[in-house]
Amino acid sequence: MLCSRLTRPAPHVRSFLNGSYTRITKPLPSLRIAPRPAHRAFLSTSASSPTTTATMATEVGSNKMYGGFNKRFSHLSEQCGCEMRFTVFMPPSASEATKVPVIYYLSGLTCTDENVIIKSNVQRVASELGVAIVCPDTSPRDLDIEGEADVYSFGVGAGFYLNATEEKWKNWRMYDYVVKELPALLAASFPALDVSRASIMGHSMGGHGALTIGLKNAAAYRSISAFSPVVNPVAVPWGQAALAGYLGDDQETWKQYDTCELLKQYDGPKLPVLVDQGDADNFLESQLKPDNLVAAAAAASYPMEIRMQPGYDHSYFFIATFMEDHVRFHAKALLA
Repeated sequence: MLCSRLTRPAPHVRSFLNGSYTRITKPLPSLRIAPRPAHRAFLSTSASSPTTTATMATEVGSNKMYGGFNKRFSHLSEQCGCEMRFTVFMPPSASEATKVPVIYYLSGLTCTDENVIIKSNVQRVASELGVAIVCPDTSPRDLDIEGEADVYSFGVGAGFYLNATEEKWKNWRMYDYVVKELPALLAASFPALDVSRASIMGHSMGGHGALTIGLKNAAAYRSISAFSPVVNPVAVPWGQAALAGYLGDDQETWKQYDTCELLKQYDGPKLPVLVDQGDADNFLESQLKPDNLVAAAAAASYPMEIRMQPGYDHSYFFIATFMEDHVRFHAKALLA
């Protein structure tokens, strides 16, 4: 997805759609701020810092919502070789005594970990059902690699959930970050989370990530879902450019990160899969090609629920409409 690529606002305004707010230019009167109340212990902490986990994930933001908390963290990633951020929605039922399962949400092109947290209202149903939502960023950042931000579909904000093999892009290891590093960090540092009960979903590029990661690591997840996924990246411009840039020109190496290609040889457990696609999506034919997934799933005898939603586009309006369906779909598998 292209996440709110808008005309630059006036200097005194920042776009709410991008997760920030109008800047107030008038001085405010002095306010007395009450101390933040102590929260339930969501994460293991060191003695020296109440917001730093044993593996050095530092809390950088917290907002209460539906009785739970959106908590944003920063940490130094071994896989990506830079500071990475992720956000966790902790439902009110989460505690060390009552661990909750995890749904990973992978975002699309140009997004960060915050887009789904701000725009989708996923917290309401997650709070009701008692599941945590874990949202990683979409790429390494602040590495100053030449060309990293030249186009929206490659580099920063466009990690494609693979492990790059081209030397220039060696830090782009979002596959191992999502599959290995982030779950290990959560398991070691967040006693309220049960990462052994996990599902995965995503949107657009993130839908591609959810499907490929889920299929390649079926033992790690209970269910998979996607909104408007890039299902056949070897056959579309976004995917071809990204795969060539990160992996080189050998197209055989691209297939390991392509859902339709993976299904041709798939012999693992058939996890429940839900896919929603809007028929008014302006990327439908050029980048997404859901019919290719329908054909690949049929050829592999892999039952998937693939729903075409009339009138919906590629935006978070679409995601927000069907987010509850997806969370309930995952909760059915996670809470069984």
